[in-house]
Amino acid sequence: MSRIAGRFTRVEPRFRVRKLVLGLLSDLPRKNCWTISEWAGERTPDGMQHLLGRAKWDADRVRDDVCDYVVDHLHDDKAVLVVDETGDVKKGTGTVGVQRQYTGTAGRIENAQVAVYLVYAGRRGHAAVDRELYAVHGCGSSPSRTRRAKPTATPDADIVGSLTGVRPGLHGDPAHGHVTFA
Repeated sequence: MSRIAGRFTRVEPRFRVRKLVLGLLSDLPRKNCWTISEWAGERTPDGMQHLLGRAKWDADRVRDDVCDYVVDHLHDDKAVLVVDETGDVKKGTGTVGVQRQYTGTAGRIENAQVAVYLVYAGRRGHAAVDRELYAVHGCGSSPSRTRRAKPTATPDADIVGSLTGVRPGLHGDPAHGHVTFA
């Protein structure tokens, strides 16, 4: 946690992000702000929700710190990078990227949000190292919703480069099975 501590200007988010990470790594059967907050001994999820939604910190810089940690601790010359898209069924349409689309999670067309993840996997362990929301054109009428998601979501080539030593060009649409490495 000391590697990312400097990304949080206030001490409260620093303490809370530690609880959040430990909760995510715990054996909780369901992980959301409520369950992690209860697990961490907090009465309500307000603090976790504040951390994730309103507290000031740079998620991309924390991601970069995680990548550095992965390279330092899990380095494996035979490791692979796995691109995975995951659909999350949603009840409403207020969340960024939510629209009626096929998701394998439900096995049918549902209101869903699709995220694309890049995972480093080697003999010494595995770790999620990048993420992007996938948003099809017309995913919502709100400009603020569409600004937070990419029309196509591909792993960040700089992240791939820092993990592999090679900076490939990543192109395409992993959510629909089309990714090429240039």
